Amino acid sequence: MGSRPSASVHVCALRHIPEVVARTGASHLVSAINADLMPATPAGLAAERHLKLDMHDIIEMQPGATAPAEEHVGQLIEFVRGWDRQAPLLIHCYAGLSRSTASAFITLCALNPEAPEKAIALALRRASDTAVPNRRFVGLADTILKRDGRMLAALDCMGPNRIAHECVPFGVDGHHAPLIERAA
Repeated sequence: MGSRPSASVHVCALRHIPEVVARTGASHLVSAINADLMPATPAGLAAERHLKLDMHDIIEMQPGATAPAEEHVGQLIEFVRGWDRQAPLLIHCYAGLSRSTASAFITLCALNPEAPEKAIALALRRASDTAVPNRRFVGLADTILKRDGRMLAALDCMGPNRIAHECVPFGVDGHHAPLIERAA
């Protein structure tokens, strides 16, 4: 029986990075946060295993703010496709609610191209009742991953989020089954 890598994807707020890295043994870190709040790479984590995405949590362009862009999606997809999935991946933003949950959803869709977007979105909702993925970031990824609007539609299936100042750190399995996987 061969094993396939399926390490989990964890999400937390900025202030919880040290404890979540220590608790999960995360080998890779994605920081989806504006540059003025960007954390240093944690001790014990190689710099090349820390992706820093400078972006604000906005949907529409605003003066002085960096909106999620195609460049960010491309960097995220390239980074997570290089993750060996032998140890967890940690993704954070400021509060663990929007940019990080969008990054987690994009990551799971990129790594599980045959899995239904709705199943991934619902797994995210089961893991966190506060997740509210940034729709701009997800919409850009939907186009790049050629998901034909299904990623944005899947967000609508998640239902409403609980309003919170930050998420309770959570994790989601890194492997999601293809739509059609039936016994013969």
